[in-house]
Amino acid sequence: MKKLFYITLFLTILNAGDTMKHFYDFTATSITGEEISMSTYKGKVILLVNVASECGFTPQYDGLEKLYKTYNTQGLVVLGFPSNQFGGQEPGSNKEIQNFCKVKFGVTFPLFSKIDVNGDDTHPLYTFLKKEATGILGTEIIKWNFTKFLIDKNGKVIERYGSSTEPEKIANNIEKLLK
Repeated sequence: MKKLFYITLFLTILNAGDTMKHFYDFTATSITGEEISMSTYKGKVILLVNVASECGFTPQYDGLEKLYKTYNTQGLVVLGFPSNQFGGQEPGSNKEIQNFCKVKFGVTFPLFSKIDVNGDDTHPLYTFLKKEATGILGTEIIKWNFTKFLIDKNGKVIERYGSSTEPEKIANNIEKLLK
């Protein structure tokens, strides 16, 4: 009986690799309601950020847009994922968020529908990202708005940056990945 248990456990672990997800296996809903596969961004360097309109870090939209405009033709894409989980700092509808980002910051990089990045309703993409690049002391939880994930051209999560890391401080790492 014990032998059967270990064989079953071994096969379960062995088969777990078959079900493991890759960044490109996920989809998300764009801010305009279209389902977008992350495989759309194959071959690109990706800076993925949970954003909010009423946060002290909201001015980082300027830096994110600057990165996008500077490096987009070289293969960078910035992806913004609004979340209202931190102090209710993203209370608007998707349409309101999109309008705010365009009018106030001139955002042209892709934005997605509002999601949860923590808790029971965490978007599956964020569950994956948090496991791939943990925070300080190995924690998976997203601590605040404007947490950033840098992903290479092969879909590998390279680095996680906290909210206080300004986008321009990531430029050197982006340049290395674009080469």
